[in-house]
Amino acid sequence: MSHWLQFKFWLQLAFASFGGLGIFFSAFVDSSFVPLPLVTDLLLMELSSRHPVRMPYYAVMAALGSLGGCIWIYWLARKGGQNYYQKTQGRAPGRIRTLIERHPMASVFFPAVAPFPVPFKPFVIAQGVFQVPFGVFVVGTLCGRGLLFFLEGFLGARYGEAAKQFLLTQKLPSLIVVVALVLIFLVVRRMSMLRRAQQPQPE
Repeated sequence: MSHWLQFKFWLQLAFASFGGLGIFFSAFVDSSFVPLPLVTDLLLMELSSRHPVRMPYYAVMAALGSLGGCIWIYWLARKGGQNYYQKTQGRAPGRIRTLIERHPMASVFFPAVAPFPVPFKPFVIAQGVFQVPFGVFVVGTLCGRGLLFFLEGFLGARYGEAAKQFLLTQKLPSLIVVVALVLIFLVVRRMSMLRRAQQPQPE
């Protein structure tokens, strides 16, 4: 076992001893300044499998902790500006900025609900850089992270160790979920545009 895996295992044990507060701090740290891939997710599943009745509490604590860490990154990126995003991501911000400005809620919600291994923090940085309204950022992030953690908690409570193993090996299903969510959004958006076009214009 590598040193990193040993460290992650130790973190899970340490955070698990604090229950819901441990999940909160794990999610906060992971979403802010120290990436902890899958530590919060596996911890949530583990505690939910041990105490299924407490699963909603654990999921809420994970969502709130993640939101707190994201707010920290959001404000740093908002103050840092576009230069910071270009240096860290190496891409021209034009298309990303247009997408965020046209669909602020979708640009926040879909990355927040996307499961591992889809990267999440670069989207939070972009949302801060291009100044997504703070209220939209909070609601979208909380709903997205909340939905993701409730699903993970349910799987942990229902399937236990099997759910944890699935989480570690489900890269393809994760990408399929993300693509499906994006397609649903595009279909709904297209239908909304068609309805608006069919409505009679006031004279």
